[in-house]
Amino acid sequence: MICVWHPFTEWRPKPAMAEAIRKLWPEMRVLHLPNYDRLGEELPDADIFVGYSLRAEQLKAAKKLKWIHSTAAGVTQLMYPELRDSGIIVTNPSGIFSVPMAEHTIGLLLALARNFPDSVRGQDRARWSQQEIWDKPQHLTELNGKVLLIVGYGSIGRAVAKRAKAFDMKVWGVTRSGDGDRAAAEKIFPAAKLQEALPDADYVLISAPETLETKRLIGSAQIARMKPGARLINVGRGSLLDEAALVQALASGALGGAALDVTQTEPLPAESPLWKAPNLFMTPHTSGVSDRLWDRQTAILIELLERWFDEREMFNRVDFARGY
Repeated sequence: MICVWHPFTEWRPKPAMAEAIRKLWPEMRVLHLPNYDRLGEELPDADIFVGYSLRAEQLKAAKKLKWIHSTAAGVTQLMYPELRDSGIIVTNPSGIFSVPMAEHTIGLLLALARNFPDSVRGQDRARWSQQEIWDKPQHLTELNGKVLLIVGYGSIGRAVAKRAKAFDMKVWGVTRSGDGDRAAAEKIFPAAKLQEALPDADYVLISAPETLETKRLIGSAQIARMKPGARLINVGRGSLLDEAALVQALASGALGGAALDVTQTEPLPAESPLWKAPNLFMTPHTSGVSDRLWDRQTAILIELLERWFDEREMFNRVDFARGY
């Protein structure tokens, strides 16, 4: 059963996903529900569920369910005791968002360094704002030689690091353990030493998963440790950043700028102070969106299905203890 509905159309599975699976396994019933209207009546017959949301009360009806494949990389919504204790396998599409999110993040880095947002605003007003842009406290700068601290050095962080190295940036990573791939990172810090890494970073990128431990991972205390004029980028989850602390730091000039692709509440309410925060550039949670998204989603699901039917080891299994 494939069942996802989201107000943003690109988060909804394409019919081609179900069609591709039917061609490979014609003896299997493949049901694609475009919304949740029939979910309750169909769940009792489902062996495999593909979707990012299945509540505890719905799980009770899924008597035959053995495997949930989330179409979202974040699985906080599935980390409830009933599912954890059920023995049902949970997988996610980790890795398929790395390329678009890394390219998007490089775009945000360049936008902050070269102040593209103010250039666009000047264009909207038919104003040649060369002097105004230069006179801002944070002058136009370069990425080369700057330190990029990636908090959450997983598949997305590594993809960003690879591209940042092409700009001759110095890349540092932060992982839970302090271990990680050092091919593009000069240093990797354990999460417990995040405070020690912050003062030397010119750019801090948040790309960690959402867990109980990472909520408000970057708040007023962490921002206070950052060097004056540093820039902060969040492409992880809105819950990882204290937005009030960010607004205050931007208003005071403690931070030179920030870019957000995610916020605590989405869509962002019109009354949110983020809309008017100085030197803040926002994109509406589009970093993972690409015209290749559902080709990648389908490919990874088919590979997992092949392993499932061959009784081989499944990759991208969610660790309930870690929450991702």
